[in-house]
Amino acid sequence: MLEYRCSSVDWKPSPVVALANSADDSQVAAAREDGSLEIWLVSPGAVGWHCQLTIHGDPNSRISSLAWCRAGSEGLPSGRLFSSSIDGSISEWDLFDLKQKIVLDSIGISIWQMAVAPTNLLSIDKPIENGCSNDEEESESEDDSGSEDEFHDDHSDRLLAVACDDGSVRLYRISDLNKLTYYRSLPRVSGRALSVTWSSDAQRIFSGSSDGLIRCWDATSCQEVYRITVGLGGQGSSSEMCVWSLLSLRCEVLVSGDSTGTVQFWDSQHGTLLESHSNHKGDVNSLAAAPSHNRVFSAGADGQVILYKLSGSTNSSQDLKPSSSQKWDYIGYVKAHTHDIRALTVAVPISREDPFPDDILPDKSGARKHRKKGKPVDFSYHKWAHMGVPMLISAGDDAKLFAYSVQEFTKFSPHDICPAPQRVPMQMVHKSVFNQTSLLLVQGISDLDILRLNVSTDSSGRASTKPLVRVKSRDSRKIICSAISNTGSLFAYSDQIGLSLFELKKNEIAKSPWSVSRRRLPTLPFAHSMIFSSDCSRLILAGHDRRIYAIDVSNMELVYTFTPCREEHEGESPPMEPPITKLYTSSDDQWLAAINCFGDIYVFNLETQRQHWFISRLDGASVTAAGFHPWNNNALVISTSSNQVFAFDVEARQLGKWSLLHTNVLPKRYQEFPGEVIGLSFSPSPNSSSVIVYSSRAKCLIDFGKPVEEDEENDLPNGNISKSLEGKLVNMGLKLGKGTNRKRRLEEYQLEGKSKERKNFEILPSKHPVLFVGHLSKNSIMVIEKPWIEVVKSLDTQPVDRHIFGT
Repeated sequence: MLEYRCSSVDWKPSPVVALANSADDSQVAAAREDGSLEIWLVSPGAVGWHCQLTIHGDPNSRISSLAWCRAGSEGLPSGRLFSSSIDGSISEWDLFDLKQKIVLDSIGISIWQMAVAPTNLLSIDKPIENGCSNDEEESESEDDSGSEDEFHDDHSDRLLAVACDDGSVRLYRISDLNKLTYYRSLPRVSGRALSVTWSSDAQRIFSGSSDGLIRCWDATSCQEVYRITVGLGGQGSSSEMCVWSLLSLRCEVLVSGDSTGTVQFWDSQHGTLLESHSNHKGDVNSLAAAPSHNRVFSAGADGQVILYKLSGSTNSSQDLKPSSSQKWDYIGYVKAHTHDIRALTVAVPISREDPFPDDILPDKSGARKHRKKGKPVDFSYHKWAHMGVPMLISAGDDAKLFAYSVQEFTKFSPHDICPAPQRVPMQMVHKSVFNQTSLLLVQGISDLDILRLNVSTDSSGRASTKPLVRVKSRDSRKIICSAISNTGSLFAYSDQIGLSLFELKKNEIAKSPWSVSRRRLPTLPFAHSMIFSSDCSRLILAGHDRRIYAIDVSNMELVYTFTPCREEHEGESPPMEPPITKLYTSSDDQWLAAINCFGDIYVFNLETQRQHWFISRLDGASVTAAGFHPWNNNALVISTSSNQVFAFDVEARQLGKWSLLHTNVLPKRYQEFPGEVIGLSFSPSPNSSSVIVYSSRAKCLIDFGKPVEEDEENDLPNGNISKSLEGKLVNMGLKLGKGTNRKRRLEEYQLEGKSKERKNFEILPSKHPVLFVGHLSKNSIMVIEKPWIEVVKSLDTQPVDRHIFGT
C-alpha cells in the first residue's frame, strides 16, 4: 500500500501547568495552560495510559494548582476535583457532565497553590503529591446509616487551604453544596504565599513564601508555631528566595523546594535542618513522595527529575526512623523533558476502569448485564509497569507527560504517556464536489482551516497542503468539535456558546477563488460532538444537555431529537446518561452510533428514528475509536482502551461472527500495540474487508476476511527476543553481539520475515507522531504527521538545553 506523507499542518500543544492524582490513586488529572483539563488512566490489560476525557475550561482563567479529594459514598470513587486560578477563583470539574463550575468567585488576589486537609492518619499505601495528600482513607462508618452520620455531619466537611498572593493562607470548607464556604485566614505575612501543605494528622499547616521563609501554623488556633529561614541551609539569600513547593511526610519530615534549586529536609516538629541538596540548576517547582514515604522526587526548571532516598530504608515504610536521625541521600536523576517541569504526582493504576459505580447510573431493571471477564493480560512497558505498582508522573512546558518507576527509578527509562499531546482534530474529504479534489478540515484552538491536499505524481510519496479558507470563532472562543460533509461544501463547529454552520463555495470569476457563507441554525445547546450524514442532508450533533439533535441542512429545521437511555421507554424521558463525545453514521444512513466518554454505546435507527440497542462498556474500558465498515453497513467496529477490537452486528444486536471467533484470541503483539488508538480508516472499496487502526506511534492493518494468526517470537513490539529465537538466529549464522549491531541484525531478520508474506494484524511503527490517517483509495493512504523537533521549535518557551551562539 502506497503511503503519502504530509507534515505541513500546524500543531502547537499547550503546556501542562498542574497535576493531581484521584482519591483512589488510579487516575491523573492534567491541567493545561489553555484552560483544558485531561483525565488519564490505565485500562485493564492495556500497555500504557490513555486520555479518557477532556474538558474544555475557560481559556482566560489560567489554572495554578489542582486538588482532588474524596467526595463520600454518594460521589464518584475518584472524588471531587478542584482547581485554583491566577485570577483568584476556584472551580470544580464535573467529570460526569464534563463541565467546569465556579465554586468560589474571584477573591481579587491570585491563588498560587491549594491543599486539602487530611481527615485522619495516612495509610501506608497512600501517595502524597505536591506537598499535600489529595485524600486519605476515610472511616468506614461514613457508609453506614444512622444517628452517627448526623452527629458527625459538621465534621464531614473538608478544609481547603489556599495560598494567596497577598501573603495570607485562607481556609475554606468543602461541603456537598456547589460553593466553598469561607472558614478563616491565617495571619498575613510579608511576601507572597506560594506553597501550602498540611501535616499528616491535620494539626499543622506549613506555608512557604517569596521572602524565603517557611512558617508552621497551628491549624486550630491559627497561630504561628515557628518559622524557618530557608536560605541558611541552601544557596542564595532569603530575600531573593521563593519557596515553590512543600511536602509533608509521615515520619515528621518537611521537604522544601525553592528558587535556588535547593531541596531541603527539615524536622517538622522543631523546624531544624536535617539535609540539604543543591543538585538542580534552576527553580524546584514540584515535589512528590513514594507511597512508602522513604523516597522523595523533585523536579523543576532544569528539566530534571531527581530522586532522594532515606538512608538504609527498604521499599517498606515500616522501617522509617525518627526524623532527627534521618539521612536523605541523593540517588540520581532522569531527564526526559526538554523544557521546564511544572508538576509531579504519584499514581497507582488499578485493574478496572470504572469512573463511577453502577448504582450511580439509573438502571431500573435492578440488574446490569456484565460481560464475562477473563484474566487481565499481564502487561508491561520497559519491564516495570504493572497493575498496582506506583508510578511517578511528570509534566511541564513541553506539553508531555512521562511515567517513571517509583521503585526502580534510575534503572529504567521513563515512558512517554502521550507522544502526541493535544493532537489536532482533522477530517478528510477524499472526493469533494470541487473537481474531485481532496480537502482537509483542521480544527485549531479558535479557528478552522480548510486545506487542499496535493499528492505528488511520482513515487516519492510526498504530499502537501494549500490553505483555502480560514474561519475564526466569535470572540476567539475555544472550538470544542467540528465536522465537514462528504461533499466538502458544508462544515460546522461548536464552541461553548453555540453552533455555527458554513457553506464553502468556489468562485470562477471573483477575485477570491474561495468564499464562505454562514448558514443560520436553529437555537440549540452547544455540542460535544457532531457529524454530517453520509448523504450530507443532515447535521447530527450531541448537545451538552445529553440529547442528540438532527438538523435538516436544506431548510434548517430540527428533524428529530434522541435521548440516549439504557432501556426502552414509552414516551420522552429526561436525559440521565453521561454526555456523548463520539458520533458515527453508516454509509447508508440507517444507523447512528453514539458513544459516551466512559465507553457506553447507544445505537439508533435513523429510519425508524428510535434507539435500537444499548451496549454497556466493554470490559470496563473506554472506546478510543469506532466506525461502520463500508462493506457491511451493519458492522460497527470498536477499538477500546484495552487494545481490544470488537465487530458488532447492530441489526441483529449481537457480536459479529468475527468477534465471536477471534476477540478473545487477538495476537499479543496487538494487545501491546504502541500508543493509544486514536482512529480507524476504512478502505473506500466496497469489496475490501480491511481497516487500518492507528495510534500516534504505529499503524496496524486488520483484515476481517483473513484468519487471525498466532504470535511469532519476533513480533513483540517491545523488541524482546526469547532464548529459542536467539538460538534460531545463531543457527542461521546471525550471531547477535551487543549494542547497535545486535539491534541491526534483529531488525534485518524481522524485516526479511515480514517482506515474505503480509500478515493480518501487522504492526508498522511510525517515525514521527501521527496525527491522522485516511484512505485515498483502496491501495493508498494519507498520513498526516509532524516531527516532534518541529513542534518543540514552535513552543512559546525555550528548551532547557539550547545552544548559545559563540560557545
